[in-house]
Amino acid sequence: MLSIVTQSINKAVRLRLKPRELWLLFLVSICFNGNLSSAHAAEAISFQNQVMPILAKAGCNLGTCHGGARGKGGFKLSLRGESPELDFLALTQEFGGRRINRTLPERSLILLKATATVAHEGSQRFNKVSEEFEALSQWILEGADSDLDSAPQPVALDIKPAAALLTQPANSGQLQAWVSFDDGSTRDLTRWTVFEPTVAGTVEVDPEGNFEILKPGFHSVIARFLNLQRPVEVSLAPKKQDFRWSGPDPQNELDEWIFAKQRQLNVRPSEICSDSEFIRRASLDLLGRLPTPKETEAFLGSADSHKRSQWITSAMERPELASFWALKWSDLLRNEEKTLDRKGSQSFHRWIQKSIADNRPLNEFVQEILAASGSSYQNPAANFYRAVRDPIERAESTAQLFLGKRLKCAQCHNHPFDRWTQDDYYGWAGWFTQVDYKVLENRRKDSNDQHEFVGNQVVWMKGQGGIRDPRDGSHAKPALLGASSQQMNQSEDRQLEQLAKWVTSKENPWFAKAQANRVWYHLMGKGLVDPIDDLRPTNPPTHPEVLNFLTHKLLDSDFNLRALIQTIMESATYQLSSVPNEDNLEEFGLYARRHANRMEAEVLLDGFQQVLGTSLNFAGYPNGLRATQIPGAKAFAPRYRKDTAADQFLEFFGKPPRLLSCECERTDETTLSQAFQLMSGDALNQLIRDPKNRLQKWVEYENSNAVIQELYQRAFARAATEGELQTLEPLLSSAWDVVDKNMRRQVLEDVVWATLNSKEFLTNH
Repeated sequence: MLSIVTQSINKAVRLRLKPRELWLLFLVSICFNGNLSSAHAAEAISFQNQVMPILAKAGCNLGTCHGGARGKGGFKLSLRGESPELDFLALTQEFGGRRINRTLPERSLILLKATATVAHEGSQRFNKVSEEFEALSQWILEGADSDLDSAPQPVALDIKPAAALLTQPANSGQLQAWVSFDDGSTRDLTRWTVFEPTVAGTVEVDPEGNFEILKPGFHSVIARFLNLQRPVEVSLAPKKQDFRWSGPDPQNELDEWIFAKQRQLNVRPSEICSDSEFIRRASLDLLGRLPTPKETEAFLGSADSHKRSQWITSAMERPELASFWALKWSDLLRNEEKTLDRKGSQSFHRWIQKSIADNRPLNEFVQEILAASGSSYQNPAANFYRAVRDPIERAESTAQLFLGKRLKCAQCHNHPFDRWTQDDYYGWAGWFTQVDYKVLENRRKDSNDQHEFVGNQVVWMKGQGGIRDPRDGSHAKPALLGASSQQMNQSEDRQLEQLAKWVTSKENPWFAKAQANRVWYHLMGKGLVDPIDDLRPTNPPTHPEVLNFLTHKLLDSDFNLRALIQTIMESATYQLSSVPNEDNLEEFGLYARRHANRMEAEVLLDGFQQVLGTSLNFAGYPNGLRATQIPGAKAFAPRYRKDTAADQFLEFFGKPPRLLSCECERTDETTLSQAFQLMSGDALNQLIRDPKNRLQKWVEYENSNAVIQELYQRAFARAATEGELQTLEPLLSSAWDVVDKNMRRQVLEDVVWATLNSKEFLTNH
């Protein structure tokens, strides 16, 4: 104790501390010498297990600070401490080692900056009287040595509690981080573990692991110690007097997991949607079109208790299913004419559409894409490699589309939020280096892009080539993700077949999960993992049990897309009403009600055409083609350079140009341009004013009531309510009282325009 007092006084003199600061330093010194980081007082400070965590905890090695590509203020650290050996050199030897002062550790630049004793753009990171200051100064005093080759290696991070569920008004608790090392020891390193909420503004965590949940719902906190990361779910249930959960009967295991989480957070789901809501929703989700009055009448008139399941089964045999889901896959596979040329785009689209119409298993569908070679006209799946032109693009697109892995970060540094290193990145890219393409015929430059060619192109394996690792210039050895021992056999000709089989195998832990999450997203409006192509431990699913259930469903059905769709659409969760109750108005992502989403661009335009019984022309395509049937993203050829009103409408409402292999390229955001398109845009006005549209037939009806009912059946799949009739009948009946049918039409055009601009029509709910 005497030695601690003596040391404290000596440091106080050097640092010129006030008496109150001396007392704090004395207390910190006791803690430091007694149990700093759960280490014995006699142990030297570890650069790896104490200094590096301090830099991480203080945020020094983040991308916004010294961990950026160029560092900050002439000082660069590796991002999130991925290269401790380089960080050691930067701290101790760069610029003559001026960042540390072994004689007077407290005067080391690294400490003066961190405590803001001298000007520091990053502001104060810790106090002079703190465990961080004490540890760093002690490490410098001991010689500022590296123990990277001798220190125990952290092998596991355990957070206690593993999950926390609180009920208001209680909204705070503490997380403790225990790290296991390869020498068998386990230490409480909460003080040196970084805690970050996955969504800003949901949870606050202080350096000691004390957390406060800012709003009800379930949230995730990521705990990070060196290269170890672990998500922790912390949830807050709103306090409700005499709350009793009630909901519809579960239809499958999916519902049981969804409802269980709702119970935990004191949220009741909405009621099951009406039959008219169901058939409109299901038709839009599954077929990309509105139900016809005849289909609606037959469905609503049926008394069969299993009619919803029967409708789903029969709808999946319809050609609209193949067209609509081919549109989704064409977006992801970059099927656009500027890159592929018109014939290539159309042949690729037909192949995708036929695969879905034939209910081809998803693994076979993807396997053929990845293993494709030869003529892009005769073997349409080869167009995938024609759309993604270089090894880097192919590697990133394949991982993102089919495995749900975003690897781009690892191109320049180890992935900060996932396990992937630069070795993994370039090893994976190595699989695609020998894939090449050449023009087979029609050696004519594309009018859209002077660097590409129109005509048949052959995808082939050129038998040579590799990708250089930018760190040392060496050729990276091809290796599978997460399986470095499974390297490519350079002597084999069927390298793409090897890759395709591995990606789509049942043993691959990511393929089935990524596809199950994608299908859930398309039917429910949001992925269980969001973004849907970013599956990683630090981006956990909202309902892991549901994702596991759907993944096993896909595996057990041998990758049957329709079986997975049927499972989701038959669930009570899918069939919940969009009308909220008092519990789920803010339902925290619990799927306690259906959330209304704006229709996709193509579906919305087709809906206008379907209600009005007429169509618009798309540049370069035959008349009468639905927007959901267009093969490419945009018209191609000089004579079609000017977009039609229909093309412009699709662009304004978020149809993607297909330049990225990502669902995020399609947007459902609302914009001012969309409002102008709906109010006065050419597309909707041309459809409404077309003299051959359905309005011309409606003006011949004997009474306006029949017109209103048919309009509502076509637009909303339901009859008009009494309130709606009372609003519309006086307006229309006054027009029906006159002989002039032109006046009838003018009034009717206004009513139809208002109907098609209503929220109920514009949304899928």
